[in-house]
Amino acid sequence: MFLQLLWLSLGLCSSVSYAFAVSSDLQNVFQASNNVDIGDGVLTTISAEGADLEDILNLAEAANADVWRITRSEVDVYFPTAKGFTSSPFDDDAFTHNSTYIPRSARPTRQASDPSSWNLTSLANTTFHSEYHPLDEIEDFVQVMAGMYPDLVQLVNIGHSAEGREMAAMRISKPGTKTKVKPGFVLTGAQHAREWVATSTVLYLTHALVSSSSEAYAMSSLLDLYDFHIIPVPNPDGYVYTWEHDRFWYKNRQIIGPYEKCVGIDMNRNWGHKWKARADFPTATINKKSKTPTDPCTPWYPGHRAFESPEVNNIANYITTLPALKAYLDLRSYGQMVSTPFAYSCKKTAKDAEDQIEAALGAARAIRLAHGTSFTVGSLCSMLYKAPGNVVDWMYAKAGIKYSYAVHLRDTGTYGFSLPPEWIRPVGEETASMVQFLAEFIMLTKCR
Repeated sequence: MFLQLLWLSLGLCSSVSYAFAVSSDLQNVFQASNNVDIGDGVLTTISAEGADLEDILNLAEAANADVWRITRSEVDVYFPTAKGFTSSPFDDDAFTHNSTYIPRSARPTRQASDPSSWNLTSLANTTFHSEYHPLDEIEDFVQVMAGMYPDLVQLVNIGHSAEGREMAAMRISKPGTKTKVKPGFVLTGAQHAREWVATSTVLYLTHALVSSSSEAYAMSSLLDLYDFHIIPVPNPDGYVYTWEHDRFWYKNRQIIGPYEKCVGIDMNRNWGHKWKARADFPTATINKKSKTPTDPCTPWYPGHRAFESPEVNNIANYITTLPALKAYLDLRSYGQMVSTPFAYSCKKTAKDAEDQIEAALGAARAIRLAHGTSFTVGSLCSMLYKAPGNVVDWMYAKAGIKYSYAVHLRDTGTYGFSLPPEWIRPVGEETASMVQFLAEFIMLTKCR
C-alpha cells in the first residue's frame, strides 16, 4: 500500500501565461491581427496520444523550447518567439496540439499600491491579497507586519542577493508560552522568479498567522504550538526582473563567469544534497543520464558548485541556526501537487516516507475541503523528473526536517504562471487549511 501511495499520480509541473488568442494555427492569428508580434511567445499543449512522449520531449529540446509541463497524456511547451513555434515540428498536423499566443511583456497593469490603503488589520477585509505586488510593496508589507505586531513578528536580515538586495526572514512567535523551545515550521516563497502565486501565498499565510482567531482561515492559534520562520522572497533579483523585464524569468540573476553570455542559476538545483554539475533536460525517462555539460543559458543550470547562489547559501545558513524544526514547505507553481523527498533519485525512498505520505494525503484533503481543489501526492522525482540539488532533499536529509514538502499551487494549466489575481485569496485560504492540518498532524504524531 505504501509503495502505491508513494508513486501516486503523475500530475506534473507546468507553466503558462496570459492567454490572449487561442488557435491551432498561429500563422492565421498573426496574419489576422496587427497587434500580434511574431517575436512574442507561444505555449502549445501537445497531445501524447498517438505519439511517443520521449520523442516529443526530444523534439522540444532540439527546437530550443522550454518544457513547462509533462503528464502521461500531454506536454506543455513554451517557445519564446512565435517564429520558433511555426518553424518547429509541432506546427504540423502530425501532432494534435492547441496553442496560445502569449505576449512576452505580459504583466498586470496596475497603479502603485499605498500601504495605508491595505487595511491589514483584517485578513478578510484587506485589499492587499487581491493583487500581485512588486518587491518594494512586499517589503512595505513585511515592515507593516512587524510594526503592527511587534510582540509576534521579528525581522531578520539573512544576507544579500547576487545584486546586493537585502534578504529578509520573518520569525513569528508568541511569547510567554510554557515551552522554552517550540517546534519550528518554515515557509518559503518562490525560488523560481516567475511563480508569483507562491510569493503571494506566503504573504497570505504570514497575515493569517497574526490575524485574530475569530477570522476565517486565521492561524494565530498555531503560535501556541510553533514558531514560524518565513522567507517571503528567496529570489529577490529574479522577482524584480519578472516585473521589469521578463515575466517568465526563472533563475536568479547572478553573473556566473566573466566570459559567459548568460546569467543566473536555478536555485532549486543548487542545494548541497546530491548536487550535480550536470542537469538533465526534463524527461519522461526516469533513468536518463545527461552526457554533456549543462548549458549555462538553460533555465535549469545548477551552477559550478553547490551553494554557489548567494541566495541559497543565505537561506541554508539561516536554517542551520533554527532549533527544533519539524516542517518545511517550499511553495511553488504550478501543478496542484504535494510532493515528498526525493528529487535526486526515483529509486531512493526516504526512511520517513510512510509518515510523509500519510501527512501529505491529509494535507491534500484539507486543501480540497476549503474550495474543492484537488491535489495529487507522491515523491518529487516520480511526479516530475530527476532534479539533483533540490531544496526539499536538502531540508530533509541535511537540515533534518522530517516533514519537508514541495507544494505546487494552482492551477493545472489553464493559466499556469499567470494565475489571475482574483485567485490569490482562494489559493491562500486553501494553503492555510493545509498548513493548519500539517501543524496539527505533526503534534498528534508526537503523542502516539
